[in-house]
Amino acid sequence: MGRKKISAAIIDMNNGMPNLGIQGICDSLTAYADAASLSLSVEVFSLRELGEIPGMEYDIYISSGGPGSPYEGEGLAWENAFFQLLEDIEIFNTAGSNTGKPFPRKYMLLICHSFQMACRKFGIGTLLRRKSPVFGVFPVFITEEGDSDPLFTGLPNPFFCVDSRSWQVTNPDDQLFSNEKAIVLALEKERPQADMERCVMALRFTKEICGTQFHPEANAEGMSSYLQQEDTRNAIINEHGLKRYEEMLIHLTHPDRISLTQQLIIPNFLAEAIDHVKEKRS
Repeated sequence: MGRKKISAAIIDMNNGMPNLGIQGICDSLTAYADAASLSLSVEVFSLRELGEIPGMEYDIYISSGGPGSPYEGEGLAWENAFFQLLEDIEIFNTAGSNTGKPFPRKYMLLICHSFQMACRKFGIGTLLRRKSPVFGVFPVFITEEGDSDPLFTGLPNPFFCVDSRSWQVTNPDDQLFSNEKAIVLALEKERPQADMERCVMALRFTKEICGTQFHPEANAEGMSSYLQQEDTRNAIINEHGLKRYEEMLIHLTHPDRISLTQQLIIPNFLAEAIDHVKEKRS
């Protein structure tokens, strides 16, 4: 019997800036496909830099993090195209569900910058600039609703992630949705001394579209090498301090922290998505 054929589109939101994210996403897809004996085709689309956007012919979509404000694309063609793709995927899945029959759903994972933009699109929470940027390895707390979500299968509560953000979505009084389908899956730690709303760290926007504020694609070994480059090391210490820099390096050496998150979240997303793609391939 031949290998199942799956197509994946990766939307690069890095706007031409050097990054580890796209390679991390590609590596996760390749590793999963090899382990599951899948024939996986992957195409990368540079949206912010080149205006490239995938069509609806793909089975799986992953949209990356990136620099800058999640508002900077307002009114521009590339942002309109991104929002239209989100809408098209939601319409496609809703139409299929209304038939009452099995159908090949399309799944999408949104990371960091893409996550923040999707919160704008779906009318979720309050998106605002932080007083100071966050960068480091931090615990993420799974909500009661997230505890049974397949995205977090195999992870402890809390689990650790690479978190890098100047903007965030907050959850004031647990009343954040104009989109009733959305579910908060994870939040940052409580900080009562700071009198600040907890940042939303993961959402399921619809049954098939989910997203994380953090970077599930972050590879501990790659991150460690990157952080120890002289320019990177000096920049982080200047902005966040030596203590934060050293703490991050220590976190990266623990197999049950960043490595575990990288080994589970994207594979969990793929496993759920491919279960439905296989209905199409049967």
